[in-house]
Amino acid sequence: MDTTTNKAKIFNKKASDPKNKPDKILETLALQSGQTIADIGAGGGYFSLRFADAVGRNGMVYAIDTNPEFLEFIMDTANEKGLSNIKPVLAAEDKLILPKKSLDILFLRNVYHHLLNRVEYFKNIKEFLKPRGKVVIIEYKRCGPFSFQRIFGHYVLKETIVKEMEESGYQLKNDFDFLPKQSFTVFSLKK
Repeated sequence: MDTTTNKAKIFNKKASDPKNKPDKILETLALQSGQTIADIGAGGGYFSLRFADAVGRNGMVYAIDTNPEFLEFIMDTANEKGLSNIKPVLAAEDKLILPKKSLDILFLRNVYHHLLNRVEYFKNIKEFLKPRGKVVIIEYKRCGPFSFQRIFGHYVLKETIVKEMEESGYQLKNDFDFLPKQSFTVFSLKK
């Protein structure tokens, strides 16, 4: 097995770990048949695959990543599971190509801290959201002084996320606190 496949499997194992509450995340999102979701930074595809199952044949999931090998892994897994409603999208660092006004949910898990020029990024992706579309951001909290997240800067404070999203033209719609190591915020377009 190559290193990319191993990495994708490790990402999926972490995402599926019960202590990371993946079932509660899906329950909270309350996905419906026919919805369209973009999973930005899809990694090994754990959530893309779960979303595809939840939105059904009439729905669509865009699995978005900067690594083409992760996208290939996701598509191989989708084919094995008989899921035909996942479309891989290779992303550039700073822009996406998706149908305009197509997304019900734009989902980012542990990705926000990787984005450069976040205010501009989220201003630019507004065009892909439906008028009632939502942006879901699950991001690492600043944990203890010797945590991986803190040492490597793999976190963004929730207050910073809210401030940057407001600057980008969004408003905080929901804020959930059931994840032990992550914040979970949901934004909608400012009216």
